[in-house]
Amino acid sequence: MYATTSAWLDRETRSEVTTMSANKLALILVVGLLINLVARTAGDDGHQFVYSGFAGSSFLLDGAASVTGSGLLELTNGTLRLKGHAIYRTPLRLRGRSFSSSFVFGILSAYPDVSANGIALFVAPTTNLSGAMAAQYIGLLNSSNNGNATNHVFAVELDTMQNNEFRDLSDNHVGIDVNSLVSVNSTDAGYYPDDGNGEFRNLTLISHEAMQVWVDYEGGTGRINVTLAPLNLKTGSRPARPLLSVVHDLSAVIPDTAYIGFSSSTGLVSSRHYILGWSFAVGGPAPAIDVARLPKLPRDFQKPRSKAMEVILPIATAALVLLTGTALVLLRRRQLRYSELREDWEVEFGPHRFSYKDLFRATEGFKNKNLLGVGGFGKVYRGALPASKCQIAVKRVSHSSKQGMKEFVAEIVSIGRMQHPNLVQLLGYCRRKGELLLVYEYMSNGSLDKYLHPQPQDGDKQNGATLNWAHRLGIIKGIASGLIYLHEEWEKVVVHRDIKASNVLLDAGMNGRLGDFGLAMLYDHTADPETSHVVGTIGYLAPEIGRTSKATILTDVFAFGIFVLEVICGKKPIMQDSKDDQLMLADWVVGHWSRGSLVEAVDTRLQGEYDDDEACVVLKVGLLCSHPFPEARPAMRQVLQYLNGDMPVPELVPAHLSLQMLAFMQNEGFDSYIMSYPSSVESVNSFTSLVQQR
Repeated sequence: MYATTSAWLDRETRSEVTTMSANKLALILVVGLLINLVARTAGDDGHQFVYSGFAGSSFLLDGAASVTGSGLLELTNGTLRLKGHAIYRTPLRLRGRSFSSSFVFGILSAYPDVSANGIALFVAPTTNLSGAMAAQYIGLLNSSNNGNATNHVFAVELDTMQNNEFRDLSDNHVGIDVNSLVSVNSTDAGYYPDDGNGEFRNLTLISHEAMQVWVDYEGGTGRINVTLAPLNLKTGSRPARPLLSVVHDLSAVIPDTAYIGFSSSTGLVSSRHYILGWSFAVGGPAPAIDVARLPKLPRDFQKPRSKAMEVILPIATAALVLLTGTALVLLRRRQLRYSELREDWEVEFGPHRFSYKDLFRATEGFKNKNLLGVGGFGKVYRGALPASKCQIAVKRVSHSSKQGMKEFVAEIVSIGRMQHPNLVQLLGYCRRKGELLLVYEYMSNGSLDKYLHPQPQDGDKQNGATLNWAHRLGIIKGIASGLIYLHEEWEKVVVHRDIKASNVLLDAGMNGRLGDFGLAMLYDHTADPETSHVVGTIGYLAPEIGRTSKATILTDVFAFGIFVLEVICGKKPIMQDSKDDQLMLADWVVGHWSRGSLVEAVDTRLQGEYDDDEACVVLKVGLLCSHPFPEARPAMRQVLQYLNGDMPVPELVPAHLSLQMLAFMQNEGFDSYIMSYPSSVESVNSFTSLVQQR
């Protein structure tokens, strides 16, 4: 009995203990989950930071960005065509949430009223902005992705350059950007003071003075407010009225996890962009920046020396130290060595003009060891700018007349604004005595003709056999894309006039870039107006130029066709046959076609490592572009569609137009062209019998 009762009590006790343990365990789990949820929610909504100076900070920095010894966050350092990014390392959950940021910035330019691109505070899904352009895109986007909804980028830009492509209202404005540099809303830089009057006051972003910006986003309403004001060293307070206010729901723009940071770029003007302090918060106002602890902006931005200073200072120094007559003569010779032509109208082009002294030093006095090549327009030298160490190519072009020089320089500056991956960037110019110096970005792999037609002195590196099929086809498509930009997409129609292999340069990735666009216009400006001057290179000239002496986009298409044949065949436009007679490359390719052996025209150095059908398509496109009749040639956009396989190449059929074509060339005034190359008379029978089926 006792044993039975004892066993029953043990069972009851164990059951009660078990029940109590389960209840406690459940309670502990619920409390733990609630604590974790509250902690996570508080961590997300309450994430914030504040930097009153950046000494010891650990941002993700790339490009020209760095932290100076005084604690300034320097986005750009004055070097041309560079971008810089500074990104907060921790990814943030911002989608659908309110957030706020404030920062103090300063922009220093080498010129009092001209600057490069500005600064942008951005939110992006990634820290990799390597594909962004270091020009008008402020280091955020590029020409191919600007405006794409897949960017998921929100930014507030402080822009100091007016760009018509983005419909900028001025060169001193603030804009709100969503996936594009075309702002959803923008206004001139300024603020509304809390002085009772509240009238708008302008601010100059490149005034070399520190300014403060506040950016607030309300997650519920989608309201975006941007406020700008001069830095208040006493209170750091903000105006009550924002500069910009717009409603735009960012929940469809900002991804679940995003990064916040700053971006800037210099373009073609030497400028420096600084951030002095920064604060940020999710779910509430950004913490106040301690303005008393902010580092100071530098005041020693070195500006270009004026012509007057170059003359006055040496003379004053010579008078002060009482140099002898010999020293004065040597000083005068030095001045003449670097003398330039400067006229009043060139003031507006100041940022695009290089000093002759800098170019002289960059090329080590234009020594032959820096000579890259010699062409019809002059010699080209490699160099490195003394201050920035930027690699450049300098072309020296002779000119003997002032006629049209102002218009030509204006065109140079205009062309310098072109941005396309398959055009060599024209950075600026310099005028000195009887020559014009044009400054381009340097292409490390030289000109294409050295790979297609290597000479013994070129060495083993530039060997035509190393230029494989993929490289050749990529170069052809790239130049076609560049010509579409010149003919159709830029703000003006630009006719190149001299498309050929020696004017196609290769960058480090073996991508083709078309150079020397616009140079043919120099001949128009300096030639006698009473005479006719055909601009271009024999072998690439369209037949109609013999009569009109005028270049059009269709004469560019003709030259491009000859260029295509040259790249694929590895032969020059004018060849020599087995009898040492001159033969046109197009005639030679047509001969292969008529014999049913078109693929045998492909460069033998490729050793058959290419697709036969693809090679035939490209050769037919080359022949179609170089058709003697202008109206039979396609536009460059069609050419690219043919090359990409988006459209079939039009059928070419015999038309028995040989005698008509020969009469056409004679009537067009191109008898000298025919007489110079007698083979053209014979081969016109074969070439002109291949006419586009229209």
